Amino acid sequence: MTTSLTEEIAVTAARLVVEEGMEYGPAKRRAARALGRQSARASELPGNDVIEDEVRNYLAIFCADTQPVELAALRAVAMAWMERLAAFRPHLTGAVWRGTATRLNNVHLELFCDDSKAAELALVDRSVDYDVGSRPGPRGEPIDVLSVAHTSAELGERITVHLSVLDHDDLRGALKPDAGGRSQSGDLVALRKLVASA
Repeated sequence: MTTSLTEEIAVTAARLVVEEGMEYGPAKRRAARALGRQSARASELPGNDVIEDEVRNYLAIFCADTQPVELAALRAVAMAWMERLAAFRPHLTGAVWRGTATRLNNVHLELFCDDSKAAELALVDRSVDYDVGSRPGPRGEPIDVLSVAHTSAELGERITVHLSVLDHDDLRGALKPDAGGRSQSGDLVALRKLVASA
């Protein structure tokens, strides 16, 4: 059975995601270049759902003894920050929520605020050092991303926690499932259930 270029890109990208902690988009493009396709067409690139399936396969084969422990430690970091920032309706998203994270991944939380500066002021009030960046928001406009460091005793290293500051009205969109019916994010109650069932 021959393997299509799209399948080869997915397998190679999954390895990059797990071994180097890359995000899906950059991993797909680097995988395409590694396979000799410097300018692969969008139709040749696998969807994120395909990459995620390959990541799960890779983890099951090569990381079954370490990844569950690392994921639990990252979810503990997420929980600590979600409790600390409960006033901003935090939702966990990304690989830590989806269960595919390793120690190389960052924790991604989305905060839903009536006032976009409120989360920043909360960090200042608690004397938390943070960096400010941005990323495209749900409507295409840039949103603030506050990045903080958290030392994980379980992992023995510092984990970066990215806090994306969204408008309160964006909360409805965050709860929509993906094409496979899986939730894109979860609040603290949902995370506690996930941890309890692991």
